[in-house]
Parts: sequence; structure tokens; C-alpha cells
Amino acid sequence: MAVVLIVDDDQRLADMLREYLVAQGLAVLLAANGRQMRQHLLAGPIDVIVLDWMLPGQDGISLAKELRSKEGGPPILMLSARGEDDERILGLESGVDDYLAKPFNARELLARLRVLLRRSGKDEGADKVEIGEFHLQISERRLYRGDAEVDINPAEMDLLLVFAQRPKRILSRDLLLQLLGGEEDGRFDRSIDVRVTRLRKILEENPRQPRFLQTERGLGYRFVPGP
Repeated sequence: MAVVLIVDDDQRLADMLREYLVAQGLAVLLAANGRQMRQHLLAGPIDVIVLDWMLPGQDGISLAKELRSKEGGPPILMLSARGEDDERILGLESGVDDYLAKPFNARELLARLRVLLRRSGKDEGADKVEIGEFHLQISERRLYRGDAEVDINPAEMDLLLVFAQRPKRILSRDLLLQLLGGEEDGRFDRSIDVRVTRLRKILEENPRQPRFLQTERGLGYRFVPGP
């Protein structure tokens, strides 16, 4: 599941885009300014950024230049109400990978994001993930042990899919909560630990010494698939 970070202070537009992109199988995080964008980038891996030009404080052009000054950053699609050629060229010269003028069609935005994800090698990749004697069919949302389907509730499947599509990466509880659409408070934070415990009971030969769902103390969890 690729993670899209939308940086736009238009809350209505950002919420609409999040709802649409989530329905298309993408995980979406929101930021209203540069400070929140940096917090998300520090909290966990981001696969593509949708960056508005007109932002409070530091604008999108300067943020794009900041991002491009660092190696290995995610691709950037810039949004702007400025559709003239000069503005579009200025946006591209700032280091963004694509530019889309407002207003735009959400389907076109999705198509452009998928192109950027393919170019960066961050598209969805393999549909089948091996987890010891289990295998997960991502598109089917089904877990199998051999040929037999394993009974797993939707909440646990949601978390397993998040892990499976971001293997070997440390995922903080805050990031997991956002990817799952939860609230950032202690009650939901605890629910992540509960779901991880339940998944370990299903997947691990010894849940107390997990091989696949590893705890990174003070940081979060890491999913390590394999036969």
C-alpha cells in the first residue's frame, strides 16, 4: 500500500482527495503546512507527495527545493491554481516531478500519482506475500495456511496488509494509526498492540519470540516476511 502525503491547507479539498485515494487502495496522510509535512517525513516512509503551491508560511516552491536538496526523497506532484506556462515551468524547475493545475479531475490526479509511483518503484508490487507456512493474497484480502484459508477478522487483516505492503520498514504506532484511519489517542494506540499480539498468535510459531512481526523498542514494529 503506497503512502501519499497531501500537503494542502484547503481542508475540504484534502479530505475529499483522501477519501477518493483511500477508495483506490492508497494510504493517505494530510499536512496543512511545511512543519506538519516534516513531521510526517520523520515519522515514517512516504512514497509520493502532493504539494500545494500556496501554503501558509513557507510556500510549495520553497518546500520542493528543500525536499530536493536531500537525496532519496519521494517524487512530488505540485498542485496550483496558477495554470499559466510560466508558473508551471517555475514549479518544474523547483524540482517537482509533475504539475497539475486547479481545478482538476481526481481521476487524473490518481493516474499521475500511479505514474510517479511506477517510476520510483513504489507501486504495489507482488500480490502474494509469504509468511512462513502462511501466504497472504493482498488483492483478495485473504490469508492461507497451505491451501486452507485462515479465519482473520477485518481489523487484523487491515493491519497485516499495511505491514505486508511495507516490508522490513520500521512503522511507528502513530504512522500505523494514521494508515489505518484511527485517532491519535491512547485508546487507539493500545489497539495497535492488541492487534499485533493477535496476529502473532496466528502467524508465529513462538509469539513471545516473533520472527515476522518484530518489535523495535521505542520505535514501533517491523514486518519481516519470508518462507
